[in-house]
Amino acid sequence: MPSRIQRPHRRRMLSLTVLAGEQISPHFMSITLGGDDVQHLEQSGYDQSGRLFFADTDADDVFLPTSERWILQLTLQGSKPRPRVRTYSIRRFRPEWSAFDIEISLHESGSSPVPDAPGARWAHAVEPGAEVAFLDEGHSYAPTPDASWQLLVGDETALPAILAILERSADTLPAEVFLEVPAPEDIRDDITAPPGTNIHWLPRAEPCAKPGALALQAVRQAQLPDGRFYAWTAGESTLAAGVRRHLVGERKVPKADICFRGYFNYGRAGL
Repeated sequence: MPSRIQRPHRRRMLSLTVLAGEQISPHFMSITLGGDDVQHLEQSGYDQSGRLFFADTDADDVFLPTSERWILQLTLQGSKPRPRVRTYSIRRFRPEWSAFDIEISLHESGSSPVPDAPGARWAHAVEPGAEVAFLDEGHSYAPTPDASWQLLVGDETALPAILAILERSADTLPAEVFLEVPAPEDIRDDITAPPGTNIHWLPRAEPCAKPGALALQAVRQAQLPDGRFYAWTAGESTLAAGVRRHLVGERKVPKADICFRGYFNYGRAGL
């Protein structure tokens, strides 16, 4: 079973507005969401994520839910088009703006310059002023109390969460990090991380290739530090499950010391 999510104590659907959008590398968009409702968001940090409700790029007058009972609302709301729903990690809080950032990976569709996944299409086209809804889903990162270091593994969909985890744990656990990205231009150099952290960037030779294979291979072949550690891995389901299987089977890591999250299945529409 995937790892347990630590839900917020109190949740409410947030009505937000897109404040800004910026393409920060060839395969990543940063979207800033803000509004008065941000004050109701519990900031747990780490890999904190939420469901984002947004209009598809060709839809008008989309119904956006206003309650955490959003499934019922969408069922009963009538004839308005339904929103797209995707889950994204909160990359950075901006309290001075009553806002926060999410980062969305732009999955390519062959030779087309327009991403083919709904969330990526939206991020590529959205303009400031667009209305969205957001429902906090909490976080899963929970290090083992006696861990002496941490292992963080992910593909591009886990990059925002891993960077947020590193920033939040900057004075605590050193980390061995394996990050697979579509291209060398997606590598970041402005990272805050605990002392002693090693970040292994793994750009794919072909950006459209299946995500996760490079990261999984790198972990299998890695010379990891000694001592008990906590592992957090996320991204394409084969990657997340494969890292856990390797750690448990080959390195004899206790299952309780591993958090794994499959964000999507390659080949299925989802991102």
